[in-house]
Amino acid sequence: MNTYTQILYQIVFTTKNHEKTLAEENLQELFKYIWGILKNKKCHLYRIGGISDHIHIVTHLHPLISLASIVKDIKVASSTYIRNNKLFPIFAGWQDDYGGFTYSYNTKDKLIEYVKNQEEHHKKKSFKEEFIELLNEHGIKFNEKYLL
Repeated sequence: MNTYTQILYQIVFTTKNHEKTLAEENLQELFKYIWGILKNKKCHLYRIGGISDHIHIVTHLHPLISLASIVKDIKVASSTYIRNNKLFPIFAGWQDDYGGFTYSYNTKDKLIEYVKNQEEHHKKKSFKEEFIELLNEHGIKFNEKYLL
């Protein structure tokens, strides 16, 4: 018997202390590296995007991969890659926390466009405002003092 799943995730995480350490000129290289991690874990990447202090990943996870394990793998491996390749000289690491949100497959195109336009989106809205909107949209209760 085969296993069939379609769970569309948006994963969001920030740099340590929300420091703006991800320089635009090397973001695409980081995104390609993260895509490779997902591909090696048999996850399907739909889109990755972000700006200087956080990234968004839209992906389908392989049925044997948990959200927590893929986020950990991405953070650990990408931190090492960033340091070894001196991609972002003042990068201090990733924040421990992350957001993981599920979406209906029917909203995939809209979600991809949202992640694709992060730079434009953040001209109008801070990361904190964006993250609070995501939490509220998904009915997640939170205490603002513990936000990413």
